[in-house]
Amino acid sequence: MFKRKKKKDGFQGKTTLKPLKYSPKILIAWSEAIGGNKDIRDWFMSSEEFKELGIAVHALELDEDSRDWLVENGFAHLLAMINGVEGNNDALRWLEQNKFNVLRQVALSGDGNDDAYNWLVVNNHPELALISMKIRTLKDSIEEENNDVHKINRS
Repeated sequence: MFKRKKKKDGFQGKTTLKPLKYSPKILIAWSEAIGGNKDIRDWFMSSEEFKELGIAVHALELDEDSRDWLVENGFAHLLAMINGVEGNNDALRWLEQNKFNVLRQVALSGDGNDDAYNWLVVNNHPELALISMKIRTLKDSIEEENNDVHKINRS
């Protein structure tokens, strides 16, 4: 999908981060794309304004080129959230140190932490709470597929 240029330092080097400012309508649409709506995902991919959200869906689905694109295009904070969902403590620490606490809570909730989900709800981030649950479902689905003995060693 995307040609990547391998970087030695991943998202830990100096990079200019683009703002993540989205209306509730866009966040709800993103949750639908994460939940498997390919039409909405493709709409994001074709949009100059929201392309990163479509690419983030692919990154959540373990596409390495998409992960590289996020870093190279100013969305390392989205990649850190995705890595945090996968239990990467360095990514969670990076989010905290760089004052992306809301994204950190999304990552923790997406990784199954109910306290983080409740934090999102209590702190008036209902769309992000919804997104975290869609991420949790997607993550669980990927894990289940990877652990399915009937699918091991398929080509």
